[in-house]
Parts: sequence; structure tokens; C-alpha cells
Amino acid sequence: MPSVSYQIEKKRIEAEERETILQVSLRSGISHAHACGGHARCSTCRILIVEGVDHCAPRNEKEQALAERLHFTPDIRLACQTTISDDVKVRRLVIDEEDLQLANQLTRGAVLSAVGEEKKLAVLFSDIRGFTPFAEALPPYDVVHVLNRYFHQMGRVITSFGGNIDNYAGDGLMALFGMTDSVEAPLQAVKAGLGMLEAVERLRPYLEAIHCKSFQIGIGIHYGEVVVGEIGAENLKRVTAIGDAVNLASRIESANKQSGTRLLISEETYNEVKGRVNVGRTIRISLPGKSGEYSLYEVTGLSKAGC
Repeated sequence: MPSVSYQIEKKRIEAEERETILQVSLRSGISHAHACGGHARCSTCRILIVEGVDHCAPRNEKEQALAERLHFTPDIRLACQTTISDDVKVRRLVIDEEDLQLANQLTRGAVLSAVGEEKKLAVLFSDIRGFTPFAEALPPYDVVHVLNRYFHQMGRVITSFGGNIDNYAGDGLMALFGMTDSVEAPLQAVKAGLGMLEAVERLRPYLEAIHCKSFQIGIGIHYGEVVVGEIGAENLKRVTAIGDAVNLASRIESANKQSGTRLLISEETYNEVKGRVNVGRTIRISLPGKSGEYSLYEVTGLSKAGC
């Protein structure tokens, strides 16, 4: 009798004749998402066929239509529609509530309003450390999914402290604080940075369970004058910030690699938050593309006054 081996749960379950993989999961007490009830109207039951893709029955018409729309590779299948003729090994791709939110696209990022003016903002840059070696052995689906899950959590932290994600670049992001009120923008950005570091730590068990490895991030924050406005070709414009303050924040983030730190802020930012944050090292450093040396401050947490 053919069987289904579940990679995450480390279970092997025999499949009855004409039983779908979803039916095998539910019969065996495995919490397998199926938001549409198993009718191929969503993709929440999707699985990766780790071994034995040739033992799966061809996609039926309903599964094929969804697979084409979502650009599934041959090893991504809908568990609710897939039957097997011999042993297969699978991994569920929606395993918790956050995955379910991503799959259903229930959350949306905050939208910046077009203002077109000079503003003093706190600019935050973050980047994943060592993401290329982390991702090089993963299937393309997993790379995209990990980034989507990571960005989803980072976005939730950033918006909770009054920021907006302005831009993504590979595995990095830029966020702005102070679009409506810049008074507390530096502290909001620092709180978001600390929250992002905590969120990555919460993500680690998930990554290690699924991929047997994890990653860290670096964050840089600068508070300064920027120009905010709509940028881009017709019908593709978006509101963004440009200026030397943006470039400096990016350089500060990169300085984490050289300094062995995770969260660095500029002197301008430190002057706005001192007494409300705990500081570890103070670093004097030259930044690429900038003249002279800069004082950067490693933030390790919030003081009682900053909480």
C-alpha cells in the first residue's frame, strides 16, 4: 500500500485507494490547512513533493488551472487533489497561522501619501546577513517564501511603531519614520529596530525546523533631512525619500558587518534618543563614499525612560 511520509512531522501514513494526500493528513490528525474545504479554490493545502513526484497522479483540470495561475513548479501540488500510486515524501508549505495569512494575502502594507516636500525623517535600513549562502541550497519556492515570511514579520513590527516600509532591495528593506509627526521618529525607529531583532529571534526556530539553518540581520538608522515625493515613470510612480540622509543610513547599516554589531545609529539619531536607550559600543569609523569619520552608537536595548 502506498504511503505518505511527512518531513516536518516525521510521520509515515499509509494511503487508502483513491485517497488524496489531504485526506490522509486529516485522517491522521495532521493539522493540514485547507481554507476552501479541499475544493481547489485556494492554495493553502499546497505541498512540496520532496521525493516521489512521479508517484503522484497527474494534475486534474482544477489543480492545473490554479497551478498555472500561481506558476507552480511540478513538485508543488495541491494536497486536496493529489492521489498517489507509490510512496511519497512531502512537506506542507502552509504550517501555521502566519503562513495562512500570507497564502490568503490578508495583510497589506501601509501606503505612504504623496507629499512632495522636505522633511526630517528617521531612515532605517536593514539587511539579512549571509542570505546568499543560506538560500543557495534551497528551491526557488522556499527562497521566496522565506523572504515573504521575513518581510511580513518585519513589516508588522515597523508599522506597529509608526513606520512605513518604503522600499525592498533583494533581502534588504528601507523604512521611514516621521511622515506625519517627526518628533518621536528617532525613538520610534530605534524601537522598531529592536523589535525587528526580536522578531528574527522568534523566526529562528521556524527556519531551523524547516531548513536546518537560520540567519541574523543588521540595522542602521539615521535621522536627517530628506526630500519626499512621487518618483517614477507614468503609472508607476510611488512616494519615496531621497537625499544624503538616505545614503548615510544605508552606509550605517553596512557598517554593522565591519563592526560585528546588529543595530547602529548615527550621532544625530543618538542625540535625539540618549537617556532613553542603552548603548554598548561607540564606534569611530569611515563610511564608503563619505569624507571624514563618523561616530556610530550600538543600541542594545531601551532604558527605563525609553520604555
